[in-house]
Amino acid sequence: MNHKSLLLLAVLSITALASCSGFKPSDVPDAPEGALAHVEPLSWWTGMKCPLQLLVNGPDISSWDVRIEGGSGVKVKSVNKAESANYLFVDVDVPASAKPGTYWLVFTKGKDSFKYPYEIASRRKNSADRASFTTADLIYLIMPDRFANGDPSNDSTPDTDEKADRSSIGSRHGGDLQGIIDHLDYIADLGATAIWNTPLLLDNDRRGSYHGYAAADYYKIDPRYGDNALYKEFVSKAHEKDLKVIMDIVTNHSGTTTHWWATDLPFQDWIHQFPSYTGSNYAFSALSDPHGSKRDAMLMDSGWFTRGMVDMNLDNPYLLHYFKQWAIWWIEYSDLDGFRVDTYPYNEKYPMAEWCKAVTDEYPGFNIVGECWIGSPASIAYWQKDAPNSDGFNSFLPSIMDFPLMNAANSVFGAPQGGRQGGQGGRGGGGTSAKALYDVLAQDYLYHDLSHLMIFTSNHDTRRVGDIVGKDPARFKAMVTFFATARGILQIFSGDEMMFSSADLRAGDPGLRVDFPGGWEGDEFDFFTDEGRAAADVDFDGQPIEKGMRKDVYDYCRKLFRWRKDAEVIHNGKTLHFIPGRNGYGYFRYNDTDTVFVFINPSDEAVHIPWSDYSEITDGLGTGTNVITGEKVTVSNDTEVGPMEAIVIEYKK
Repeated sequence: MNHKSLLLLAVLSITALASCSGFKPSDVPDAPEGALAHVEPLSWWTGMKCPLQLLVNGPDISSWDVRIEGGSGVKVKSVNKAESANYLFVDVDVPASAKPGTYWLVFTKGKDSFKYPYEIASRRKNSADRASFTTADLIYLIMPDRFANGDPSNDSTPDTDEKADRSSIGSRHGGDLQGIIDHLDYIADLGATAIWNTPLLLDNDRRGSYHGYAAADYYKIDPRYGDNALYKEFVSKAHEKDLKVIMDIVTNHSGTTTHWWATDLPFQDWIHQFPSYTGSNYAFSALSDPHGSKRDAMLMDSGWFTRGMVDMNLDNPYLLHYFKQWAIWWIEYSDLDGFRVDTYPYNEKYPMAEWCKAVTDEYPGFNIVGECWIGSPASIAYWQKDAPNSDGFNSFLPSIMDFPLMNAANSVFGAPQGGRQGGQGGRGGGGTSAKALYDVLAQDYLYHDLSHLMIFTSNHDTRRVGDIVGKDPARFKAMVTFFATARGILQIFSGDEMMFSSADLRAGDPGLRVDFPGGWEGDEFDFFTDEGRAAADVDFDGQPIEKGMRKDVYDYCRKLFRWRKDAEVIHNGKTLHFIPGRNGYGYFRYNDTDTVFVFINPSDEAVHIPWSDYSEITDGLGTGTNVITGEKVTVSNDTEVGPMEAIVIEYKK
């Protein structure tokens, strides 16, 4: 039976009492131990647009009446019972005139009563007008458990099941929030301007919990990383270094058996349930296909992403509102600068659009990027806010991840695989022409807003850049040069700046999510220092590497990234590119005051730049500056570019 037919809606006619009403907190006993297990959101603020609906969880709590005391105007509007007797959903009116302070939820049943404190605070000044991440940013993606162990005392905790075991490639290794705080200077000095951490919320799976994507509590930082207060401190300290913070959130799934509500759902349709396990068909096209069947669309967003993570049902209006408030709570509580949403198209698309709109209505300048892992520009363009979709669908999702561009770059800059040999002329080492990059960018007309595309060398779910380029520094430099100069919001995975590769490709995801050397006491090399980078002579798989290679590629990236940080022409300039031939790929980023010329030779032989072919933009450019070397350069048809080499020349008008 539909949950709506089972709801009992009790609208309570309660007048909130001001201090003059005579209500004295001391007259009502505190909630006895065990009476309330959860009240969420944990707190709220005055002046919010999003209505407040408290999820109250406790044994047989639905048999109690509830009111709010402690201040003028704040009142309970309605109380909604769930299918489980252990839940109430309490709608609370917080008028604009409400005064910040401690209020009291007062529960009564017959002659019995108890109270529970609830904080309604004042908002930060200009909180609603906060800025977010843009094309001017370089986002540094960190998997916290693998970055740095700043506090060994929390590697294992009594209240979490999986204990740290750094000797096991798929176990927790002890990285934490303090470790990130300790290395904020390193991140800022590299030229990064924002940090995206994979999820930090409690994941209490017994194995593989380090990745954090199976939340066991949406309002609790995993104690092996720290706590809520430390997360708030981390954001504040990041801001002191001019680093923005992006939270990775998951609305599509949670821990199958570990979330606190797993054994007692508020409603049976709180999650997607089938007679037997039913996985997603992973067919993104089913959600935008004008000829698609309802069954295929249902299996796409209602089928489980994986057996290990229960699939949430955003068609349940209480769950949807729960997630709206949860997102807004973390923004306001910790002063966040953006969201990345995992497995975005697997969510029900219309409720998720409503979720995006609720967040951006509260914070109009707030950016949200969705993981839409699709290889077609036309398919991912469908998911961007205000896309002119034929079915009228608007996701209200501001930004999308550019997987098509990543795929093209992998094929162009990738080392030969599967017996393929290096290409000739304009062909990349993986056997693919640089035209693959051109062809993806040539489809930019499909996107509603190019400034809201996230581009990336790799991330925590893909091959490491070192694996892609076959540990070849020249290929790597050419690849990172392309991404650092292309349109969009740049993101790199922690360690990309030193061409990290996997420890064991056979181990899947755990094999590529390697620890950052120097993040643990006793590490052989410390990659946070020049000395450690220069000394490294062994790779993550135990194979030897050339001493000094790590420092060389790091220095290249740092030079490029720090230049990009102030290069407005890269942030907001237009693009003009030319079809790649045997002579490589040339393109320009330009605005009214600056022009940047980029030439990439993704082949195994030297070529000459066909400068005269670019005359429509090069006439009058004169002498430019090589961004990496600082040398003055006059480019002509005689200018030679070596195999798998890239150059960046900046011209000032």
